[in-house]
Amino acid sequence: MARLTPQQVQDALKSVKYPGFSRNIVSFGLVKDVQVSDENDVAVVIEHTITDGGILERIRRDVQETLDGLEGVGRVDLAMRDKNEGAPPQAPGQGAMEPKALPGVKSVVAVASAKGGVGKSTVATNLALALARSGQKVGLMDADIYGPSIPTMFGIHDRPVITEDRRIQPLERDGIKLISIGFLVPPEKALIWRGPMVMGAVQQFLNDCDWGELDVLVVDMPPGTGDAQLTLVQQVALAGVVMVTTPQDVALIDVVRGIQMFEQTNAPVIGVVENMSGFVCPNCETVHDIFGSGGGQATAERYGVPFLGAIPIDPRVVRSGDSGRPVVASQPDSPAAEAFGKVADNVVQFLQTSV
Repeated sequence: MARLTPQQVQDALKSVKYPGFSRNIVSFGLVKDVQVSDENDVAVVIEHTITDGGILERIRRDVQETLDGLEGVGRVDLAMRDKNEGAPPQAPGQGAMEPKALPGVKSVVAVASAKGGVGKSTVATNLALALARSGQKVGLMDADIYGPSIPTMFGIHDRPVITEDRRIQPLERDGIKLISIGFLVPPEKALIWRGPMVMGAVQQFLNDCDWGELDVLVVDMPPGTGDAQLTLVQQVALAGVVMVTTPQDVALIDVVRGIQMFEQTNAPVIGVVENMSGFVCPNCETVHDIFGSGGGQATAERYGVPFLGAIPIDPRVVRSGDSGRPVVASQPDSPAAEAFGKVADNVVQFLQTSV
C-alpha cells in the first residue's frame, strides 16, 4: 500500500471551496495542520473564525468526504478549531490583516451583483452622478477588470497621468474622479489574467490612486463572488454594499447569494436596488412589468435590508450610457434620473446614520 504524504492530503483539500467563493479553503489559510501516520491514518486541523454554523458544517462535511475518498486512507481524524473564540469575526483568509480606511476618503461604497446583465455598472455610474449632484465629493472606481464599462459610460478614452512617485491621477468628468483598467489598456485587448493579477489591479486602484479628499468612493464591482470581492473586503473598511438585481426570479436568487457573501465577510449591506423594474408606455402611460415586479423589495424585506429604490426601464438610460453621457447627467428630470436620485438620498442617509 502506497504511503500517503501530507502534501497529497493538502493537495486534495484544494478541491474544497469556501462556500460562496471561487477560492479553496487551503488558499484561505484554514488548513492549519496535516499529519499522516505509517498506517495512512490522517489527522487534519481546520482553524477558523467562522460564526455561521451552516457554513462551518458545509466545510466540515466537504472536508470529511474529501479525506474519506483518498485512496488507501485509514482512519480520519478531523478537528474544527475556533481560532479566536470570543474575538470579533474576520473575513475568511484575512489572518492578521485588517481592512483599513483610505486616506482622505470618508466612505467606500461597493455596487455589486451576484450575476451579470442586471445593469450594475449603469447603477454605479448614475449613483455616483446623483451623489455628486447632491453635493458629495465623489470618486468612481471600476473594479470590473475583465469587463470595464466606465470608459464607455463617460465617453472617456484618455490615459491617466502617472506621477513621479508612481501615483495614478484619476481622470475627471462631471465633477467625479474616475479610474478604470479600460483607461490603461486598448479597448480591443482581452485581459487574460489569473486571480492574483486581478487582485493586484484592485489593490493598486485602491492604494496607488491619488483620490484626494472624497466623501464617497463608489466601487463598481464585477459580477459574482470571487477574488475581486474578497480583495475589496480585505483591503478596505467598506461603509456598505449596494446590491443590484432585476425583478425576475433567477436574478433574485443570485442577489441572495451576494447578500450572504457580504454578510459572511462582515461588510454591511446598505440595501437592494431593483433595476429594469417596469416600462412606462410613452403613449398611454401604462406600466408594463416586463420582468415582473416587487421581487427586489420582497427580497430586501426577507433578509432585513433596506429597499433603496426601483429604476424603471427607459430607453434613454441605454442611449445615454452608450453615448458617454449617463442619464443623470443628460436627462436629470427623467423618471429614471429621479429614481437614481432617490437611491442616492437613501445611501447618503445610511452613511450619515452609520458614522
